Amino acid sequence: MNLSDKTLARLPDAVMRPTYDRARLTPGIVHIGLGNFHRAHQAWYLHRLMNEGLARDWAIIGAGVRAYDEDMRRKLAAQDYLTTLIELDPSGTSAEVIGPMIDYLSIEAGNGPLIARMARPDIRIVSLTVTEGGYYIDPATGGFDAHHPDIVHDAAHPDSPRTAFGAMVAALKRRRDAGIGPFTGMCCDNLQHNGDVLRQAVVSLARLSDPELAGWIEANCSFPNAMVDCIVPATGPKEIELARGFGIDDAAPVTHENFRQWVIEDNFCAGRPDWDRVGAQFTDNVHGYETQKLRILNAGHQVIVNAAELLGVETISGAMAHPSIHALFGKVEREEIVPHVVPVPGMTPPQYVDLIERRFANPAIVDTVRRVAFDGSSRHPGFVLPTVRDALAAGAPVEGLALVQAAWARMCFGTREDGSTIAPNDPFWDDLQAAARKAKTTPRAWLEQRQTYGDLADAPRFADAFDKWLKMIWAKGVEAAIGAYLKA
Repeated sequence: MNLSDKTLARLPDAVMRPTYDRARLTPGIVHIGLGNFHRAHQAWYLHRLMNEGLARDWAIIGAGVRAYDEDMRRKLAAQDYLTTLIELDPSGTSAEVIGPMIDYLSIEAGNGPLIARMARPDIRIVSLTVTEGGYYIDPATGGFDAHHPDIVHDAAHPDSPRTAFGAMVAALKRRRDAGIGPFTGMCCDNLQHNGDVLRQAVVSLARLSDPELAGWIEANCSFPNAMVDCIVPATGPKEIELARGFGIDDAAPVTHENFRQWVIEDNFCAGRPDWDRVGAQFTDNVHGYETQKLRILNAGHQVIVNAAELLGVETISGAMAHPSIHALFGKVEREEIVPHVVPVPGMTPPQYVDLIERRFANPAIVDTVRRVAFDGSSRHPGFVLPTVRDALAAGAPVEGLALVQAAWARMCFGTREDGSTIAPNDPFWDDLQAAARKAKTTPRAWLEQRQTYGDLADAPRFADAFDKWLKMIWAKGVEAAIGAYLKA
């Protein structure tokens, strides 16, 4: 049956659903970037709170700032903003319909509807999932990229911005001028110190057009850091059919693993839901948790995906089923990454590797290598290279980490080892491909991408290892290079 408020009561008994009256929900959150991860993670926690009779004044209003967001808005509006979540576990599959989102703002040039809604006093949190590369970070410095064309536009046209951050600045100006007060900006993307990154984007952009407003935002708004974790594959025809198998016609269902984690700094200037009652964790040590996750899980993805792409392996679980790739994952994680990760309460780094190994190998999760490899130009500097720097400083091994970078360079050449073409898979694909072509004969040309590698190109142990591995990959193939690493 078509998913809607009217059909909720007629869903099959096996499908969990809202026990709250959605018509009585009132908004408290605007979320920008209504992708699968948000609906399987933050929205799920809020749904569970609402099912306990709590947080019913914290409903979500969805939003987007790009023209392509309109497609998702239409799909969700047609089904009363409900989402089917399908949990994929080797022991069985289950479905749950969640309903904490009650509206999705129209997508318009200048973001007028978004600015107006965030400016209203009932909105106390503005949260975002806009991808790791969406925060206008200068890769060379880690600071704010004030020269990006979008930012230049927003600084010159603060009342009709292109970006989510420009819209937040415009809304906060209205709130300040009306005496309404601030809201909390909450980043839910996989970034170290993600709240600090969001603060940097909003305050830096405001400073370009209105320094006084920037000071007000910095003094009054809060931007809590958080660590988020749940493997959520992209939705395609297979996922839509899975929902239909439960008797639900959902145009945008979400599949996810049987694991979620959300660790949050308790720093909310205008209140918050009690997410900790349904499994989230508030702590002063978000950095420790996020470092463990980004260095082991997110970097672990990058350890395997480029070799998998070169060998024509299409899924993460398929990569873990490949003996050489699985062995590469295990050795790099345990010998080159774990020594530089500080334990957090309840989970040592080796235990966390074991957990991630099981999660990646889950055959019920059809998470594609292509999705995980996307935007390597942000993911390698964010997830992998910090460990390289720590290892070099400690005099620790970097051979496997250099091999991972060599596999990325070879993948960006744009062909698999069977000769088939790898379609562009990075916002900076043309630049990466040009560097990869030079690196085929001069490997160090890849490391001269200073915006990514900085001074690592000048670190002999890392650069020499990279040179060796890329030459071996081109001469003998990535599996032979992995074999040589495993024997070392």
